[in-house]
Amino acid sequence: MPANVDPGCELCSRPPPAGWVLAYQGGAAPAEEGTRETMLTLGNGYLATRGAAPEASADGVHYPGTYLAGFHNRLYGADRPDSDEGIVNLPNWLPLTFRPAGGDWFAPGQGRREHEHQMLDLRLGVYLRELLVVDRDERRTRVRQRRLVSLASPHLAALETSIVAENWSGRLEVRSGLDGGVVNANAPAEAGSCGRHLTDVATGGDDAETVWLTAVTTTSRHQVAVAARTRVSGAGVAQLRLAAVHGTNDVSQVIGVDVTPGDRVVVEKTVTIFSNRDRVVSEPLTAARRELRYAGTFDMVLADHATAWTQLWERFRLDVGEDHAWQVPIRVQTFHLLQTLSPHVIDLDAGVPARGLHGEGYHGHIFWDELFVYPYLNLRMPELTRALLAYRYRRLPAARRQAAAAGMAGALFPWQSGDSGRDDSPSRSRSPVTGEWVADHSGRQQHVNLAVAYCVWRYWETTGDLPFLAHSGLEMLVETARFWAGLATYDPADDRYDIRGVMGPDEFHDGYPGRPGQGLDNSAYVNVMVAWVLGRAEEACAILSRHPGVAPWRKVAPAEDERRRWAHIRGRLRLAFLDDGILAQFEGYGDLAELDWDRYRRRYGDLRQLGSLLQAEGDDANRYKISKQADVLMLLYLFSAEELTGLVRGLGYEFDPTRIPAVVDYYLSRTTHGSTLSRVAHAWVLARTDRRRSYEMLTTALGTDLTDPQHSSTRNGIHLGAAAGTLDILQRCYTGLEVRGDVLRLNPLLPDGLDELDCVIRYRNQLIFLHVDDEGLRISAAPGAGQPVPVAVRGESFPLPPGTTVEVALHDAATPTNARSW
Repeated sequence: MPANVDPGCELCSRPPPAGWVLAYQGGAAPAEEGTRETMLTLGNGYLATRGAAPEASADGVHYPGTYLAGFHNRLYGADRPDSDEGIVNLPNWLPLTFRPAGGDWFAPGQGRREHEHQMLDLRLGVYLRELLVVDRDERRTRVRQRRLVSLASPHLAALETSIVAENWSGRLEVRSGLDGGVVNANAPAEAGSCGRHLTDVATGGDDAETVWLTAVTTTSRHQVAVAARTRVSGAGVAQLRLAAVHGTNDVSQVIGVDVTPGDRVVVEKTVTIFSNRDRVVSEPLTAARRELRYAGTFDMVLADHATAWTQLWERFRLDVGEDHAWQVPIRVQTFHLLQTLSPHVIDLDAGVPARGLHGEGYHGHIFWDELFVYPYLNLRMPELTRALLAYRYRRLPAARRQAAAAGMAGALFPWQSGDSGRDDSPSRSRSPVTGEWVADHSGRQQHVNLAVAYCVWRYWETTGDLPFLAHSGLEMLVETARFWAGLATYDPADDRYDIRGVMGPDEFHDGYPGRPGQGLDNSAYVNVMVAWVLGRAEEACAILSRHPGVAPWRKVAPAEDERRRWAHIRGRLRLAFLDDGILAQFEGYGDLAELDWDRYRRRYGDLRQLGSLLQAEGDDANRYKISKQADVLMLLYLFSAEELTGLVRGLGYEFDPTRIPAVVDYYLSRTTHGSTLSRVAHAWVLARTDRRRSYEMLTTALGTDLTDPQHSSTRNGIHLGAAAGTLDILQRCYTGLEVRGDVLRLNPLLPDGLDELDCVIRYRNQLIFLHVDDEGLRISAAPGAGQPVPVAVRGESFPLPPGTTVEVALHDAATPTNARSW
């Protein structure tokens, strides 16, 4: 038997099904504990709790954290000139520990852990833990725990702890509590929102089993209430309940139980959490107490929770074979995505936080990462995408104010957005190399506006949701178009429009050499995207003009002269090219110096932080032809080769799509992949030209949050965009799935190393099951009353009525013929 296997451990002897398990054996090294806690997070879209041990407190190694979607606060003070609005670490509901009477309370560093096994059951959404501890008097105690955050009842969480005194008898004391003395300290490198967000803590108890705690945020004055019920049971044991203990910011109960060797004591802790931001809630504490009264036993709560997860997994199934190395990472990524973006989000005012609900990275802000998330959701649960896009629409007034403050028309969504919708991008950030605070110009990434518009249109294109387009989509498209049309300046000498002083996705370049932070001129990504957005705004106006019955009650369509100007701009935006016809990242890119890559690799090895490494040397990344992540190549992530060719030619330039592989090679050889999103985009771009490298890129992307826990920033939260982006590559890229012209188009091409792929999608309210292997494609529509779906597979078109299956043989797989081949 392996040394790390304990014969008395139930998890070692009877684990859940292998393809559904994320497991850790043995205690984590201090530097790895935060990452492990993130990966063991449990959530339901409304509420999430990090996988910290119940006996642990925030001590620089462990970090209990509980977060509600969209629950933010801003810290002010004389020492906070750059305060940020951040997601709030809520009162810790986990605290539960034990001791033999007169001994030490079990805690990190107390006693000796002879065995520890932690396991995340992805199928049921349960965190399992077993450990064997020995105290200073050699008393051996076995602990088994099950934990859940209910997917069936979003305000409910539960912890079951079984304690067995293996070689001792006497009084076992159990302490269960709620801690309101927490602070935000999970991401100390992002100091703006670190500190204490909760005040006015109050505690109380309703009966012998129940205690509660309330708190209010310091600035936003959001209220939160937590109620906890602790019950103890065990065959043949007499128990003594001691009085609750109320501290300044916490409350706890101590329960005494007489045990003999082998006795099992079971402690069930059931918790409810509400805030004043919840619907149909007039007072959070009243709601928490009421919910707790109706909560059943742990097993009852688990049964409902497991059923909810089973149903959600049916909708989000994505299989590559139980024995394939990717299968567990795919399920891990899906699990954590759904814990942040579950169906419960539909009723909330929440966006897509870049680090999920798993930590405080980026203060819980919303960036452009939704660009990588929505395409996956559009084909699984489009009503969820619509609800998340409503977060942007509600903040359209703030976006208009931001544009006006810059002297521009239209609307400008901020690079970093919280609750208010104002721009919370930092003016300085801490260098990961030197630890010094340096100027941060990332807020100049106004292309987030283009990402929002892209997401709006792709949602409409996938769903045909005309009421959405009329109610909010058109307005967001038009206001985005107005901003960029206003930013474009006309050069009559060349009959060209220029867009100056912007940043593209590549954060290594925020200005020209000697002019950091002042932006760049004629970014290829920005200008092509602007041309596309102007066209989509015009198209949306035309669509709604044909459907007066769903026209918005307020007129938002532009006048004819404005639309004529849009048409001129989208045909005459300036692009720059390098000498060999490769699209230049921005005007002047060809004048930059080449980096001595070999020298820097020999010196530093890992170059993901190359920008900060150069800065530490007194140099500037703006001087070199280097990229942190995909920039020009993002265009090939967002558009097919056919679409991109049409866009560039529509601007009046010659563009040969056969040169696209040269463009890919040029920029890929100069990219450090300093962003977790970079390999997602490049895996997609390489899928049709270099299947081996695409496979390798996707393998790395799938391991973003699973590998290198000692150096990973995963301790601050899950990389939600990278998680959804990797899943979307499997769902859309490797199946060649496109929605264009109201036709579902498929052109499968699996990479080497992947033999089969099964997934379920939802297109225009029809459930469709796809199976792809090296021989062919099988596409099945679920029975129902819907209309046949128009499908095209490599030029062969056919209708797919409900309840039918079509099989298509795939020949000459190395030479695909649809628009994504070149």
